[in-house]
Amino acid sequence: MTREDIPFASLSNGGVLPLDRVPSFSAEDLGRMARECIGLGLRVSAYFGAIVGDAKDSAGSPELFIVLADDERSRLLAARAPTDGTSFPSIAADCPQAQLFEREIAEQFGLVPEGHPWLKPVRYVESWTGRDAWGRDRDAPILPGVGDFYRVEGEQVHEVAVGPVHAGVIEPGHFRFQCHGERVMHLEIALGYQHRGVEEALVGGPGKRSLHYLETVAGDTSVAHASTYCQLLEALGKRNRPARAQAIGAIALELERLACHIGDLGAIAGDTGFLPTSSYCGRIRGDFLNLTALICGNRFGRNLLAPGGLWLDLEASRAAELEKRIAIGERDAKGAIDLMWESQSVLARLEGTGVLPRDEAIELGVVGPAARASGLSRDLRFDQSSGMYRLAQIPVSTSETGDVLGRTFVRSLEIQRSIEFIKEQLECLPGGPVLDGDGGSSRSHHAPGLAPYSLAVALNEAWRGEVCHVAITDGEGAFVRYKIVDPSFHNWPALAYVLRDQEISDFPLCNKSFNLSYCGHDL
Repeated sequence: MTREDIPFASLSNGGVLPLDRVPSFSAEDLGRMARECIGLGLRVSAYFGAIVGDAKDSAGSPELFIVLADDERSRLLAARAPTDGTSFPSIAADCPQAQLFEREIAEQFGLVPEGHPWLKPVRYVESWTGRDAWGRDRDAPILPGVGDFYRVEGEQVHEVAVGPVHAGVIEPGHFRFQCHGERVMHLEIALGYQHRGVEEALVGGPGKRSLHYLETVAGDTSVAHASTYCQLLEALGKRNRPARAQAIGAIALELERLACHIGDLGAIAGDTGFLPTSSYCGRIRGDFLNLTALICGNRFGRNLLAPGGLWLDLEASRAAELEKRIAIGERDAKGAIDLMWESQSVLARLEGTGVLPRDEAIELGVVGPAARASGLSRDLRFDQSSGMYRLAQIPVSTSETGDVLGRTFVRSLEIQRSIEFIKEQLECLPGGPVLDGDGGSSRSHHAPGLAPYSLAVALNEAWRGEVCHVAITDGEGAFVRYKIVDPSFHNWPALAYVLRDQEISDFPLCNKSFNLSYCGHDL
């Protein structure tokens, strides 16, 4: 099979397909073709189970759905497969990037991925269908952190357990290290301690709380998740986002990236003991969060985005103030970051620590700055562009080293390029409304008239990497399944990988260089 003759349905970012146009194969054939596609350089954006029918009815056997990203051709490929309600063939042994998705399917629908190399729960919840893949009834609790962990045997091998309760104000997550002296031989990460059931809560929507759920999937990624949700509803409802709303929405997304990248650079400096950059970046991060508040009144960008545009406009006086303060932020950020680049002791600490080689990044399906730091030119703003990014593309920032230094360098480059993008947008903001239809007079979050029996996919490049949302509607246009893939879901296995043969004292620095989300994973 070549890229030209892949028999999956093709759609663009923000595209919609009637369900009867999503080709159906046997589970065996779907797995075989998925393996071949991944071998051709495609990657898994979403792989999940769904019971297609009425959103009010959970009866019936689940189907498998897969969405592959073909970044080389700026397209998405979708396919489905029925199941017998008990099992399906695993592809995880050949395609490691699918292993978490298959474990999630087993957990949620009780389908056993036959041949999975390490089948265990992802978020520790009962199956939606009565019995889980381990044969337990719904009433049997699945507790976080309870279960088998991989162990390295040997008299001088010891185990170090970290978390789930941590010393700082931080979300829960458990890290199990297998060590020989100070050298880490293996790290296994167990999450799921704060599972909130967001995807289940969205079934039957969209409703007045749906956008709120999406804004709080991962609090530091509110704009990206809300943008992706609105993009899906616009596609399903055949709505057009005005050009002015696209520009302001892109500014908000880049401000979110700036605040988080600057915060991360400060935290990385702090983990090396370099306090000047750490101190300055903590304050500068707040300055960029305040710029988002200047746009919409909320530092995390909530209550700004709406299906069809924005709830709020950016009048000339606030746009001028934003332009003035972004210039100050640019100056301050450069000064703080340059201090770190001028410190040889900091660079020596970052260089060669936590290396993720390019081939392993491809195999694991890594996204975002972590992928770009390993030499992968993988950025949805360029590869699968939508909205304003089709007209004003941002150069892809990459490094070849794959270590903490590379992940730090990529963030530094992206800060510069995001600031340039924001300044360009502010200089030539389009005129016109910011919300299609009523111009923003209605505050209703409900979106009637969505395409029935359809599948829609939307992607955005959040500051951590790819955010993917997939919606499947029933005959009334209600969500029968809403699948969310946060970039952390792709990247947690990469953090475990880079700790191999590192000193256990390198863990905080490696962890911060990825800075993955617990709540974005524990949906």
